[in-house]
Amino acid sequence: MSTEAAPIANNFLRTIVDDDLKSGKHATIVTRFPPEPNGYLHIGHAKSICINFGLAQDFGGRCHLRFDDTNPVKEEQEYIDSIKESVHWLGFDWGEHLYYASDYFEQLYQWALHLIREGKAYVEDLSAEEIRNHRGTLTEPGRESPFRNRTVEENLDLFQRMRAGEFPDGARVLRAKIDMAAPNLNLRDPVLYRILHAPHPHVGDAWKIYPMYDFAHGQSDAIEGITHSICTLEFDAHRPLYDWFLDNLPVPNRPRQYEFARLNLTYTVMSKRKLHELVNSKTVSGWDDPRMPTLMGIRRRGYTPEAVRAFCARIGVSRSDSWIDVSVLEECVREDLNERAPRALAVLRPLKVVIANYPEGQVEEFEAANHPQNPDRGNRAVPFSREIFIEQDDFMETPPKGFFRMTPGTEVRLRYAYIVRCTGVVRDETGAVVEVRCEYDPASRGGSAADGRKIKGTIHWVSAAHCVEAEVRLFDRLFSDPNPDRGGADYKQFLNPQSVEVLPAAKLEASLVEADSETRYQFERQGYFRADPVDSKPGRPVFNRIVTLKDTWARR
Repeated sequence: MSTEAAPIANNFLRTIVDDDLKSGKHATIVTRFPPEPNGYLHIGHAKSICINFGLAQDFGGRCHLRFDDTNPVKEEQEYIDSIKESVHWLGFDWGEHLYYASDYFEQLYQWALHLIREGKAYVEDLSAEEIRNHRGTLTEPGRESPFRNRTVEENLDLFQRMRAGEFPDGARVLRAKIDMAAPNLNLRDPVLYRILHAPHPHVGDAWKIYPMYDFAHGQSDAIEGITHSICTLEFDAHRPLYDWFLDNLPVPNRPRQYEFARLNLTYTVMSKRKLHELVNSKTVSGWDDPRMPTLMGIRRRGYTPEAVRAFCARIGVSRSDSWIDVSVLEECVREDLNERAPRALAVLRPLKVVIANYPEGQVEEFEAANHPQNPDRGNRAVPFSREIFIEQDDFMETPPKGFFRMTPGTEVRLRYAYIVRCTGVVRDETGAVVEVRCEYDPASRGGSAADGRKIKGTIHWVSAAHCVEAEVRLFDRLFSDPNPDRGGADYKQFLNPQSVEVLPAAKLEASLVEADSETRYQFERQGYFRADPVDSKPGRPVFNRIVTLKDTWARR
């Protein structure tokens, strides 16, 4: 299902995979993308998707989609469905290799029993807070639990009764018996299982105990024959625990974990907890709000999968944490849309213009290029009449120096049409200009003066009698600060109050009345737009601004 991907630069992961295949360590590469279904995927996940599916694709292997669904309290079928849809939208397909960690619950349980029988796991009665207090610090060793030396028989009995549902939530956990003085805190007798009397979206009510992520993850990789378990750098400190489980269990395969730097994007929050907060507080309209960094959000806004893949290729893969300016992503979107988007005329804040000397009732048509850089895409007919709309910003009565658009007494070119001269204005009771009066030069059809005089300004327009009215939403960055998620600060204080502006009565050329939501358009001089796939109605489109023509934030 993958479409043509952006060129992939060499990186340390590709070197590792290439070396492993050449040396015969692995006959084929098997990777996996293992999201927890507790929210919607965001742009950071796109990097991981492109890495895992991209490596498998480039080296002739396969990539699994596996849901690490070990916490039923936070997981929902809605998230599972959205994750599948997002991976497919991005251009990748897992084929028959769709898995769930919950499919392995019985095997994981048997492996937990194996650790108990080997004297390497025990049932803990301490509370979560007491376990934290016993854990120690980076400079002080932890303290052993008074329940650490229970007999194998007692641990087996208690753990089996935990599975049977005899104990309430939080009453007991199963812990690995490793080393309470280990310098790596993850090895200080980590919790393997906890009691949760909660239904699971994939396996229903079958289980009363659920494995922790660290216990399920590596063993799931081993069951599936994963060769390269690729994750972000925050799991670097978990790798010794990942390996400890593989060393102490009779697993069928031995995967190897590799870490890369996660995506840190300016003006963006990518914590799932905080994205949940934005949705639940109705700060945004939902997970697919076009301002959200979720793949569903940027998809609805109008970003293309090709642009996202190009972005992931451009930022590269490394083990060094760094920040990527969101303008890099926006520029990838512009580059992609500039090639694919047909052009259209749209007046977002309309001001009426009456061309006094143009014959009443007369209608002409002008040829407008669908894509100026690609003549093969042909032209379209744009109607012109006595009354038109222009942008409010394209008219000023007392303009500053360097303003070359419409002003009283000066000439300006109407794109594709005629040269006009402003002769007067009409005001409302407050004195505001509500209509501009003009005269046109009949000899300037197409926008060129017959006598060769130079016209500095060109503005766009739509015919008042032939345009369609539409709602247009001008989306901007959700946060006004480059690092809204900085430690110790309330990220909500950096919400951008101008992250969306709704223009209810924009005037668009008539060809857009039935715009396909899958088609992106460049509204000339305005930006890139697409018809909203949710809120557009037949004959009444709603357009989202995908991105501006240029980076407006660079000038702020």
